[in-house]
Amino acid sequence: MSMLADEEDVVDLGLRWTPGFSALGPGFFTELDPRPLPEPYWVGRSAAVARELGLDESWLYSAEGLAAFTGNVAIAGVRPLATVYSGHQFGVWAGQLGDGRAILLGETAGGLEIQLKGSGLTPYSRMGDGRAVLRSSIREFLCSEAMHALGIPTTRALCVTGSDARVRREELETAAVVTRVAPSFVRFGHFEHFAANQRDDELRALADYVIDRYYPACRATSRFNGNAYAALLEAVSERTAALLAQWQAVGFCHGVMNTDNMSILGLTIDYGPFQFLDGFDPRHICNHSDTAGRYAYNQQPNVAYWNLFCLAQALLPLIGDQEVAVAALESYKTVFPSEFEARMRSKLGLVDTVDSDRALIEGVLKLLAQEKVDYTIFWRRLSGHVAGDNPDSVRDLFIDRAAFDTWLQSFSERRAPTSAAQSADLMLKTNPKFVLRNHLGQQAIEAAQQKDFAGVSTLLALLETPFEEHPGHDAFAGFPPDWASTIEISCSS
Repeated sequence: MSMLADEEDVVDLGLRWTPGFSALGPGFFTELDPRPLPEPYWVGRSAAVARELGLDESWLYSAEGLAAFTGNVAIAGVRPLATVYSGHQFGVWAGQLGDGRAILLGETAGGLEIQLKGSGLTPYSRMGDGRAVLRSSIREFLCSEAMHALGIPTTRALCVTGSDARVRREELETAAVVTRVAPSFVRFGHFEHFAANQRDDELRALADYVIDRYYPACRATSRFNGNAYAALLEAVSERTAALLAQWQAVGFCHGVMNTDNMSILGLTIDYGPFQFLDGFDPRHICNHSDTAGRYAYNQQPNVAYWNLFCLAQALLPLIGDQEVAVAALESYKTVFPSEFEARMRSKLGLVDTVDSDRALIEGVLKLLAQEKVDYTIFWRRLSGHVAGDNPDSVRDLFIDRAAFDTWLQSFSERRAPTSAAQSADLMLKTNPKFVLRNHLGQQAIEAAQQKDFAGVSTLLALLETPFEEHPGHDAFAGFPPDWASTIEISCSS
C-alpha cells in the first residue's frame, strides 16, 4: 500500500502482488507515490495486456481504473518506487540516471511488473519534470503492442491516460501516463551504477536476483568453469543478439540505444524516437537528436555489442577475469548473423538452408538500398508474388527492373524444391502488412490532441494482427505521404 494515501483513497485492482525487485532493499530505489494529474481521461487501452495480467477488463472502463493508472489514487498491495541506475548515453558516461519519470507499482503474482511512465518527479528526474507527453505516450503504447504482435520481445503497454495539464518540451504539450508491463525493467545501467560506485555487494545482490529469477540455468552451467556471472553475460549477449536480428529483419530503428535503455532480458524497451523504415536506407537515422548518426539503422548491431561490452565491464568484479568476460561476449558475433539470416530466410519463404542464402539476402538488400524501395511493402508484395497474387506488383517497385528480374530468377530457382503454397504461407506469416509508420502514428496523435481517440483504437486493432489482410484498411498499409519525411522525432518526449 502507498505510504502516503489515506485508507479511503485506495483502489483494489484484484491483483496479488509479490515483493519482486523491492526485496533487494533501499539501496536500489526510492519509495514514493506518483503525482496526480488533473481530470484524466482514457486515451488507449489493451484488453490483451489486461488478460495477460489477469486484470478484469472492466478496470479499463471505470473511473477507479482511470484514477489508478494515472497515479491519482493508491493501489492496494503495492509500495511504489523509482529505481536508480546509471549509464552511457550516446557513447559517453552520463553518471547516475534512474527512473526520472517512471514509478514501479510492483510485481504481480504472475511475475509481471507494472510501471507508470509519466507519473511525476522522482529523485532521479534531474532537470526534467517527471512527465510524459501525449504524443510520445501514444507512440509507446502502440509500438509496444505492435512489436509484441510481430513476435519481437518487448515491454507491453496496458493503457494510456491523458490530462490537459501542460508540460513544456519544444512547445507546450499535454501530459499523459503509460502503464507499462514487463517481467523486469532491469537495464544494463543498473549494473553499471553499482559497479561505477564500487558497491560490489549490491552489484552481486542484483546479479544474483537476475540469475535466480530469470536465468536459473546459469547456476548449473559448466561453461566458464561454473562461473554463473560469466554465464549470465553470455546469456544476455545471446538474447540481445537475437533481439537485434529481429529489429534488423523487420526494419525497426530504436533511435536511442543508450546502455540505460538496454534490457537485461533482451526486451525492446524505452520507445522514444523509434521508426519502422519506409524506404530502405541502411544509414537511416530516426532520431533527430542523433546528429552524428551513432544509432543509425545499420549501426544498431554494433552498438548493441558495444553496450554489452559496457555490461561486461560492470560485471567484471563478479566474473573476476577479463579474458573470461570477453569470452562470454563472443557468442554475440555468431548468434546475431545466424539469427538474422534465419529471419531473412523466413521472409523469403525458405524452409531449409543452403550456402548461397547469404548472397541471395545480401543481393536483395542491395537492390532495395539502391532505390530506397519501401521495405514493408516490398516484402509483403514479394509474398503475394509467390502466392500468385498480382505477381507483377513487386516488380513495379523497381526502376531497374532488369536487375530485380535477375535477382528474382535466382530467388525462384532457390525455392524451387519448396511448394509455392508452403513458401507463401511462411512469408505471409513473417512479412507484416501493417507496421506503425511515423505518419500513421502522427495522424492518430493529432486526432487524440483534439480528444478523438478512434485513430488510436483503429491502429491498435490493425497492429495487434499485422499479418492479416484487414479488408477496407489498405490505406494503413500504403506508401507514406510526402509529408511523412518531414516528421522529426527526437529525445525530447
